[in-house]
Amino acid sequence: MTFVLVLLTLLLISGVSVIYTTFKNRYLLNELQQLKNERNELQVQWGQLLIEQSTFSLEGRIERKAIDELQMVVPDFSEIVMVRYE
Repeated sequence: MTFVLVLLTLLLISGVSVIYTTFKNRYLLNELQQLKNERNELQVQWGQLLIEQSTFSLEGRIERKAIDELQMVVPDFSEIVMVRYE
């Protein structure tokens, strides 16, 4: 009789362990999926930032080439002439 009670207790402990392990596995799998989604969103944002950075650096590069190679300068306000089309 004592042996049967010990076996039933061990069976109960084993069952609870299986339930806990299954729950923990599902919880961690859900967390992993959320982290993968966040990683994908961050990769998209990183790509957009790289495009933005290349756009800004291109503008500065064009301005440097205009100044260095073509000796262009930004005119003063008094040098700007508005031409009207009639």
